[in-house]
Amino acid sequence: MDSSTTYEVKDVKLADQGLKNIELAEARMGALLEIRKRFAEERPLKDVRVGMALHVTKETAVLVRTLIAGGADVAITGCNPLSTQDDVAAALAQEGVKVWAYKGETNEDYYRYLTNIIAFQPHVTIDDGCDLVSEIHKKHAALIPSIIGGCEETTTGIIRLHAMVRDKALKYPVVAVNDNKTKHLLDNYYGTGQSTLDGILRASNILFAGKSVVVCGYGSCGKGVALKAKGLGANVIVTEVDAFRALQAALDGFRVLKLDEAATIGDVFITVTGNKNVIDLHHMKLMKDGALLANSGHFDAEINIAALAKAATMRKMRPYLDEYTLGSQKDLKDGKGARRLYVAGEGRLVNLAAAEGHPSEVMSTSFCGQALAVEHLVKNKASLQGKGGQVIQLPPAIDDEIARLQLTAMGVAIDELTPEQKKYQSSWEEGT
Repeated sequence: MDSSTTYEVKDVKLADQGLKNIELAEARMGALLEIRKRFAEERPLKDVRVGMALHVTKETAVLVRTLIAGGADVAITGCNPLSTQDDVAAALAQEGVKVWAYKGETNEDYYRYLTNIIAFQPHVTIDDGCDLVSEIHKKHAALIPSIIGGCEETTTGIIRLHAMVRDKALKYPVVAVNDNKTKHLLDNYYGTGQSTLDGILRASNILFAGKSVVVCGYGSCGKGVALKAKGLGANVIVTEVDAFRALQAALDGFRVLKLDEAATIGDVFITVTGNKNVIDLHHMKLMKDGALLANSGHFDAEINIAALAKAATMRKMRPYLDEYTLGSQKDLKDGKGARRLYVAGEGRLVNLAAAEGHPSEVMSTSFCGQALAVEHLVKNKASLQGKGGQVIQLPPAIDDEIARLQLTAMGVAIDELTPEQKKYQSSWEEGT
């Protein structure tokens, strides 16, 4: 481990490769680079300290550079013990960014690094999963009066924030960046769908064609995973607790079953719910020999790995693929009911634990939302002060601006309404 007063990373010698990977990401994130250009001219974040707990990836590095271009002082740590790209962390350290992160963090280091971000005394927090916000509220409440607001990246974090609001625990406003159309309908759908299967393939090298793939949860992430698995030739089964989403899955052509039944059929199980113990030990005991389990929700709570570890013997088969044997090796050999289950990425979000996360093009729109959310908080500081804790959304015009920036980056032109059409849409008098 290499460290100084402003960073702690795996190996600073990895910086050169990290810089090349950031360069590749920037080449595919044209919309965010357009925001960076404007930020560099206007400096809307001058003297603002931004504390970040995000996946430390090449795409996140592009966001960091964008915020710095806008005048911000930035400190960053990871938001998941297995999601940091060590070469990118080294590159950020070399560029003088305050960064504390490495892949495979211990629980102790994870929270120590969050404390480093809090000690930085940020004016704006950026979270992916709400751990930073939670730590501030539970242990560092004295810092809250100096915080303008926060931004939250993912569904799990939004769920936690709304729980804080219900408990009257949230004490400063947080922008639900995840709720932007240009985030959850792109990042969660296209990004999670592709990167989840990428992570499973890198961990296991299985063939998806012909497999029965059980997708637990049919929100935006689950829809993306189901679509991509179907595209690879899998027979997709969806499990849900939400009636409307289950109806959507059925009408999209997927088989919808209770998990107890799906557990006996599935070859691959993927959780994307944001909830706890979705796949529990009793489900795993119903699974066939050789079933593979993966999670693409933010926390490692969706598959009950702790219960599985107590009930089974574990072997690490290859990086980010563990084999758990329920029953004895003798029973397994004799075909007497023992079975092997394979867990990808230790049950943590498989797309970042075993792969590189979402493609840069997808993260461009997500991080446009983060950059513009920070600007929105700073510009509206006066009106937000005194309103206390609330989960807020960016104005639709900002979401539309992000979409237009991305279309331009893709070289796509769209039509505009004529004056006649605008008048027609705003009128009620003209009918049949």
